[in-house]
Amino acid sequence: MVVGVGPGIGLAVARRFVREGMSAGLIARSEATVKAAAEEFGSTGVLPVTADVTDEAGLRAALDRVVEAFGVPDAVVYNAALIQPDRIGDLSAQQHLDALAVNVVGAITTAAHLAPAMAERGSGSFLITGGMPLPKPDYASLSLGKAGVRTVVTLLDQQYGAAGVHAASVTVSGGVSPGSGWDPDDIANHYWRLHTQAPAEWIHEIVI
Repeated sequence: MVVGVGPGIGLAVARRFVREGMSAGLIARSEATVKAAAEEFGSTGVLPVTADVTDEAGLRAALDRVVEAFGVPDAVVYNAALIQPDRIGDLSAQQHLDALAVNVVGAITTAAHLAPAMAERGSGSFLITGGMPLPKPDYASLSLGKAGVRTVVTLLDQQYGAAGVHAASVTVSGGVSPGSGWDPDDIANHYWRLHTQAPAEWIHEIVI
């Protein structure tokens, strides 16, 4: 299941996992975006669902639709983010809350909805797209959000790791574009690597 399946990392991750024979639930805020992503897979077992990660009820309903179609996911990838340049003092309190809702709270909602069933089954991976390995003053809200992502991963590991759920983040430290050092297809391989690690080999962050 990919939450935030835009044309870069999200779609590349979906392609990587589907190539291994998995079905995929694709969730995005825009109906056009999620339908375009699903069209890449033709008749393969892919379900496109529209949901805004800041709408808790809508997001939970979307997650349920995917679970109803394919069962409790083996892998969940939270890839939604609000990427905007801003410095301390540029945003109102509400604008900071809006950014946090996408960058962190949506991931918490997704984990709260799916991780207990994954833990009950005794396996699965919950992977979050990270960024900003160091805070940047020109991207204050994103820096705060990505610091939150690291904390979410740590908390998920503490709560569900012993039950077999591998929580980790892939921290992307540059602009994603095909053919660059941050090619989305290359990045997607890291998500697959995390998903297939044996518990004794688990790592909780990859920095690219």
